[in-house]
Amino acid sequence: MQLRTTMTAVMAAVLVSVWAVEARAQAAPKAPKGFTVAFNGKDLSGWRGRPGGGGVFSPYVEAKFTPEERTSRQAEWNADRDAHWSVDAKTGELVSDGHGVHLATEKTYGDFEFLVDWKLTQPGGDSGIYLRDFPQVQIWDPNSGRDKKNGADKGSGGLWNNNPDNPGRWPLALADKPIGEWNTMAIRMVGTRVWVTLNGTPVVVGQVLDNFFERTQPVLPTGSIELQTHGSEVRFRNVFVREIPKAEGEKLLATVAK
Repeated sequence: MQLRTTMTAVMAAVLVSVWAVEARAQAAPKAPKGFTVAFNGKDLSGWRGRPGGGGVFSPYVEAKFTPEERTSRQAEWNADRDAHWSVDAKTGELVSDGHGVHLATEKTYGDFEFLVDWKLTQPGGDSGIYLRDFPQVQIWDPNSGRDKKNGADKGSGGLWNNNPDNPGRWPLALADKPIGEWNTMAIRMVGTRVWVTLNGTPVVVGQVLDNFFERTQPVLPTGSIELQTHGSEVRFRNVFVREIPKAEGEKLLATVAK
């Protein structure tokens, strides 16, 4: 009788655990006040494919597409998106296998704040977040021997594609959590300037995001927010965004030196 009672209790506990996991996966993410949900935890609604695979695709080139070209190319990119991006049905996490197109918001943004949790699942992992389609807030493994020569040991969160003389190229602190653990990132962009907080630590404060495609010109005033693929699995959750009002943006810009 004792054994039967124990087994019943164990089975009940397992069922409760399964139900809890399913409930978490099915529950829609709840956005903080003032934010909207950018990823619903169920499918890729609101996101489109955009050429990537660790590379870059110029928004200037895309802007020159005819309507017919845009429709045709986007169909190709979305097919590639569906081959390499998915939603983990058990956890509700957004998963990139590290290959194929980047994942870009269908909506474009000017001044905005973007919140996201991300996790690298393997040593040497690499990803990033493009702002208005320009690279990038860097995400990588600080212990990567391969990328140490590129500055990986300084940590994630820097504007890695900036000009070498731009102090925003490198994060102010190493704030990454170990591989396999979740990191929480907050990004604000107003005009050409960017603020990044990683796990509660400011790593970029009001630095200019340089224009990767036209080095002498400022970045475009609007564009998509883009999640990069770069050869390794990366997971995202709790993805939220809000547009920053003009008055708030001006107040924020006033905190940095001209």
